[in-house]
Amino acid sequence: MEITRDVKYVGVNDHEVDLFEGQYVVPNGMSYNSYLIVDEKIAVMDTVDARFTDEWLKNIQNNLNGRLPDYLIIQHMEPDHSANIVNFINKYPAAKIVSSAKAFAMMENFFNVDFTDKKVVVGENDTLSLGKHVLTFVTAPMVHWPEVIVTYDSTDKVLFSADGFGKFGALDVKEDWTPEARRYYIGIVGKYGVQVQNLLKKAAGLDIEVICPLHGPVLKENLGYHIGLYQIWSSYQPEEDGVVIAYTSVYGNTRKAVNLLADKLRVNGCPIVVVHDLARSDMSLAVSDAFRYSKLVLATTTYNAEIFPFMREFINHLTERNFKNRTIALIENGSWAPLAAKVMKSMLESSKNLTFVEPTVKIMSALNEESTAQLDLLAAELSKDYMARQDATANKSDMTALFRIGYGLYVVTSNDGNKDNGLIVNTVTQVTNTPNRVAVTINKQNYSHDIIRKSGKMNVNCLSVEAPFSVFERFGFASGRNVNKFEGSEVLRSDNGLVFLPRYINAFMSLKVESYLDVDTHGMFICSVTEARVLSDKETMSYTYYLENVKPKPKSEGKKGYVCVICGYIHEGDYLPDDIICPLCKHGAADFEKIK
Repeated sequence: MEITRDVKYVGVNDHEVDLFEGQYVVPNGMSYNSYLIVDEKIAVMDTVDARFTDEWLKNIQNNLNGRLPDYLIIQHMEPDHSANIVNFINKYPAAKIVSSAKAFAMMENFFNVDFTDKKVVVGENDTLSLGKHVLTFVTAPMVHWPEVIVTYDSTDKVLFSADGFGKFGALDVKEDWTPEARRYYIGIVGKYGVQVQNLLKKAAGLDIEVICPLHGPVLKENLGYHIGLYQIWSSYQPEEDGVVIAYTSVYGNTRKAVNLLADKLRVNGCPIVVVHDLARSDMSLAVSDAFRYSKLVLATTTYNAEIFPFMREFINHLTERNFKNRTIALIENGSWAPLAAKVMKSMLESSKNLTFVEPTVKIMSALNEESTAQLDLLAAELSKDYMARQDATANKSDMTALFRIGYGLYVVTSNDGNKDNGLIVNTVTQVTNTPNRVAVTINKQNYSHDIIRKSGKMNVNCLSVEAPFSVFERFGFASGRNVNKFEGSEVLRSDNGLVFLPRYINAFMSLKVESYLDVDTHGMFICSVTEARVLSDKETMSYTYYLENVKPKPKSEGKKGYVCVICGYIHEGDYLPDDIICPLCKHGAADFEKIK
């Protein structure tokens, strides 16, 4: 397979494997990817599993056209990628091995061979010229072993991403990338979100047109989608709204309760309800769904004064992978001394930013009137935000939405006649309550200012403390004049036809402009409230909370230069150009300050 004119695929497909890494069911097999870069000098990127030595060496030979490889680049030392290092060197003894210092130490452990005369040790930003192709090496420790490097070919704009962006499944089987890539990421890399985030920040400065992982297909199209999913997964944010119910049941009574709850949630408008019987479901799929969706219900029996083993295994998988930022509900069953809820909650104590929903449903052997009523209350609580989004069930006159206004942060949405737009503001104030009027102040340079002056309407979305930094990147770091900020997003609309955010808000208000006040650099819109909905009880995000808990801290220690106060980008050097534009958030010199 030709990836570019000079980059060839020489990997193999494995349909013999049933369990990857001894635990993940792979019904469509696996691919072990290896690549050949043909230039004045020839480099082979990684090897393959030991069971495919002959096929791999033949693939290489068929693409050499009588030449010999100069380098074997090893990015990752797991045996499915490194097993054939010695076999390669035996066949091509003149070749050099390029890898990290930690990888060479592992080679000696794996093969009891010292490759001293063949070592080319590389680290952060080291380069290797093959001729017109110049390879730059980027360290990626714990993605997902400590020795990992990734490689960037600046000529063809290819990122060789090691295990990053990989998936389960052989390449000769057609299937959607996302489900098996998600299951692969959560299972294999999920614990190391911070390290993946660090790598993504490094990759943000590279012009990438092709991603070549060590498992799964080569990615050439819609790279923003794939990178966006990695941003979500590695920051432990929910990918979609929905409720996962994970349960165990011995005699069927807990299962009856779970099925009843699932039915109630669907009636209440929950967009997705996924149910996993942990004794029968693929555990890795149940775990990946828990990370995929925003809410999780755990239902199990008390078992030997503990919880059922499959539930314990499931929760261990979650906590090992830094499960956080979710809403949790608990259902316990016990015939004489229910303890399951207490045990499950204690197992999740180390997980950050979990919101436990009341009531905890207590079943004494089988459902009765009291426990069924508890299920009704739980379904209503889990569905509250979904019901508020739907016209049929929303309370559109809930003026307690105005109580969510503080010195907070908001997304103001509007529409220019062709596309929806949104921006971050922190200047929303209630000015009267009879009738209810709200003032919103917007910088005249913002595109939204011009739109709202013409249309006379807007929605104010009150951000909650759940909102991740990606919300601020989307609505605060780019102009609606140049980009469609809602492209590819789920869109919900209020009665005035404007968008309101489906997630990360606790309320929104639809406003009609009654008057306008020119205040020099800004315009103040005095508005009446035409619709108000409360979606959750989560706390409104204040500007202080954003600065202390959401905005990434710039890594300026030991650096000399200027830092963008908006996004944390660092411009190193003695002088800041007057015309500088931050490559991340697109703000100018006025938003940079000198590193002290």
